[in-house]
Amino acid sequence: MGCNVLDTRRLPDGYVATVTMSNFQMYRHIISPGWTLSWSWAKKEVLWSMVGAQTTEQGDCSKFKGNIPHCCKKTPTVVDLLPGVPYNQQFSNCCKGGVMAAWGQDPTASVSAFQVSVGLAGTSNKTVKLPKNFTLLGPGPGYTCGPAKIVPSTVFLTPDRRRKTQALMTWNVTCTYSQFLASKNPTCCVSFSSFYNETITPCPTCACGCQNKNSCVKSNSKESHKKGINTPKKDNTPLLQCTHHMCPIRVHWHVKVNYRDYWRAKVAVTNFNYRMNYTEWTLVVQHPNLNNVTRVFSFDYKPLVPYESINDTGMFYGMKFYNDLLMEAGPFGNVQSEVLLQKDKNTFSLKQGWAFPRKVYFNGDECRLPPPDTYPYLPNSAYANPTSILSMAASLLLILLSMG
Repeated sequence: MGCNVLDTRRLPDGYVATVTMSNFQMYRHIISPGWTLSWSWAKKEVLWSMVGAQTTEQGDCSKFKGNIPHCCKKTPTVVDLLPGVPYNQQFSNCCKGGVMAAWGQDPTASVSAFQVSVGLAGTSNKTVKLPKNFTLLGPGPGYTCGPAKIVPSTVFLTPDRRRKTQALMTWNVTCTYSQFLASKNPTCCVSFSSFYNETITPCPTCACGCQNKNSCVKSNSKESHKKGINTPKKDNTPLLQCTHHMCPIRVHWHVKVNYRDYWRAKVAVTNFNYRMNYTEWTLVVQHPNLNNVTRVFSFDYKPLVPYESINDTGMFYGMKFYNDLLMEAGPFGNVQSEVLLQKDKNTFSLKQGWAFPRKVYFNGDECRLPPPDTYPYLPNSAYANPTSILSMAASLLLILLSMG
């Protein structure tokens, strides 16, 4: 995540700046309720006004008479405006409720911006001081921001592209995400099944921790249909359906059909959280045969190539206005698709769990996989009964003798 601040022009006691936030994460986006950005002023700066965003608190502005600033707090907290605000409050790439798409999914929607008028700040490169202690919540913990650094001033071209202008100053801040900082437990799990084995390999028990076990809701109980159960809380706490894994999200991978030159897998994503709709969700799968994807049904698909010589990772995501919204727990909290893959004759196998993913990520967070020794196995391969093989050989010998 990158944040650029462009000091574009001076005010009598400060400057006007454009703040641009870019989400460079390939498959992790900022979901509702959106990003929250905060910093600490280096001096006694105030925000005279904002366009495209707002601070959550005004602070104590009692020393100002007549012209009252938008925010006087030493550490302002900024949030994006909601869609549909009046035109005179809008700014380019603003007003999406803080939701930002992943760069790999939709680069045009992975940017958010707003404009600020800063007072009591100085009017030159020598008097303007960079803010400190940037923090980003998007929409929960997990992001760590570095210090602001001055970079070469941004250059602008006029519409006729014959004249260049530049900002007085430009600085940027880089924020990185860590799943371990965001949560001590995974937020999703994976289960497996196949056409060649009736056994279903479930998610591990308490795969996402069982701290919500006492407050979960049984799927067939009256409480699951109670009015207001789907109302989100301000602290974004989940209300989960009671399961043995206690995960908000379960991804199921089913090996469906084996053809001569192709094979087919079915992928289903189920939401067990009554208080969360996942907008513009992403599902990333690592599998050695994803370099030969022939067709993906009812999902969009994009290969992710971390290394030029390796093409084993792909991103699935919903089609716009069709299934890009994964509803909360209930009858509509499920999306599914099928993948047709061409066999790589040098590596393809149904033995030893080869047909199942190596890693799975939902919305950028790695999911908990079952232990490898629990994967569905081929009945007539490694687990064949030696006694039955001897009996078959003896029967064949008797048939040959009788024919003689």
